[in-house]
Amino acid sequence: MVTDQSPSDLLSLYARVFREARHFRGHLAALLLLGVLGTPLGLLMPLPVTIAVDSVIGGKPLPDAVRAVVPAWFLESGGNALVLAVGLVVLVALLTQFHGLAERLLRDWTGQRMVADFRAKLFLHAQRLALVRHDMKGVSDALNRIEDDAGAIQWQISHVILPFVTSAAYFAGMVWVTSLINPKLAMVALAVSPLFALLTALSHHRLRSRWDAVCEKDSAAKSVLHETLSALRVVRAFGQEEREVRRFTQRTDELIRCFMGAALAESGLGFLVSILLASGTASVLYIGVTDVQAGALTVGELLLALAYLAQLYQPLQNMGHQVAAQQKLMANLRRAFALLDEAEDPAERPDARPMTRAMGDIAFDGVSFDHGTGRAILNDMSFAIAAGSRVGIVGKSGAGKSSMIGLLTRLYDPKSGAVTLDGQDLRDLKLDDLRKQFAVVGQDTILFSTTVAANIAYGRPDATMWEIIAAAKAADAHDFITRLPDGYETPVGERGMRFSGGERQRIALARAFLRDAPILILDEPTSALDQRTERVIMDGIERLMEGRTTFMITHRLATLRDCDVLVEMEAGRITNVTTDVARWVRGMAGGAPALAVAAE
Repeated sequence: MVTDQSPSDLLSLYARVFREARHFRGHLAALLLLGVLGTPLGLLMPLPVTIAVDSVIGGKPLPDAVRAVVPAWFLESGGNALVLAVGLVVLVALLTQFHGLAERLLRDWTGQRMVADFRAKLFLHAQRLALVRHDMKGVSDALNRIEDDAGAIQWQISHVILPFVTSAAYFAGMVWVTSLINPKLAMVALAVSPLFALLTALSHHRLRSRWDAVCEKDSAAKSVLHETLSALRVVRAFGQEEREVRRFTQRTDELIRCFMGAALAESGLGFLVSILLASGTASVLYIGVTDVQAGALTVGELLLALAYLAQLYQPLQNMGHQVAAQQKLMANLRRAFALLDEAEDPAERPDARPMTRAMGDIAFDGVSFDHGTGRAILNDMSFAIAAGSRVGIVGKSGAGKSSMIGLLTRLYDPKSGAVTLDGQDLRDLKLDDLRKQFAVVGQDTILFSTTVAANIAYGRPDATMWEIIAAAKAADAHDFITRLPDGYETPVGERGMRFSGGERQRIALARAFLRDAPILILDEPTSALDQRTERVIMDGIERLMEGRTTFMITHRLATLRDCDVLVEMEAGRITNVTTDVARWVRGMAGGAPALAVAAE
């Protein structure tokens, strides 16, 4: 649960909200202006009633403020006062509607754009966080902060901060007008303000802690949905649908309990605020009626004062409701900013050097790695590979093969030692330039919910259609793509599950051909394929490996025969390196000890 914050932390959080909204300064200023313009409209609303009661029914002259703006010829007939009152009702209603429409359209557009920009910023940052962070907390944690918590920035500004400023202006205007009518009534009405401030301050911390808990429970419940639907095939294969529903229901029950606690605290605040304001209204009514009976106040003036009093208390009541809403929004914003505050991993050094196209010389020098858990994954790994070499990597599951590839592509940084590319430490290179040096074809091919052409061009979005087709032909994918309903423009569907494993793998190969990177990583590219499809894929892989430094993780001996170097791993260490790969493969196929050269 998020811990409570001091007033300085709260001010710091508000400062961050305004920094995120700085690109919308003009729109927010316009919204503020529209909000302030609502004050004179509010002041006009009770005026027709006063004119009708005092001037039309009571026969008294129009108020001085009205006589100053109404033409003299209009005042010659007493009946014109009623026309004026009726006309004012219609005019104020029209102005109020136009004002409300303009304010709503501008507020909604500004709010939606602000949230979209903030979510995009969070989305980009989440992609650059440490992979181990997503492994530990789950992807759904970041998704909830981006999808749900980020939206609080719109509501905090457009429904809390701006309304507070306009309510303050409205409150000041109502106090001024009420004091002109009857200073005594204005003082009585204002007497509740300090009590209101004290009440909201006492409720502030309790509401914050409860809404923090609601946000955490809501995120936990949604994580079950995301996790289950992402693994739907496994859930259905084991018949565990009802179990997942029970797990979701349990999390939802916890959320409801927390939510009801927050709602009860919010309702308690609302009840006390209503009682406080009702007490102020009752006091003003008692004093006002007494003054009318004494002849110190007219009935119309009393009605006007009561109308202004209702509008005077409305901003206070709104702010009372906003205290609860503000705490929920601040809980959301703390979660969103907490994600933004997490350090990128790996981070790019300020003095990182650019790289155009690498030769492909790779070296691991005393590399150790532990995923930040303290449990060693790789230990003192050292070897060197010349540019253009084909390297086979073998070892049991858990030997550290994937972690080694993660260090090579700088998904992680080593705990000690260094990985170099063409003699340069990977940490000294610009990340974007470094990633352009690699093309990856894995066992589980990931396709995105877009067209076939866009999936092939994923590593080179600016590629021409001619280049995309050429890459597909090189990967033996062109024929089956042209047989699709819309050819290269055929939607892939989520994760490409509408295609067979061989078809997905050929699209992945085409993506790698188009990428044209100097270093190729093949992670069990044929392990899930039948022999016929494997031969087709291997033909494409052979063409793809030409002239490139290639790292191939595989358990299939047939795919290792053409490697120049073979690296054996066990328990995070390199146990053997051999350059006589053909003999090693024959030895393994015949069950004889394999020839190996101890790694230095």
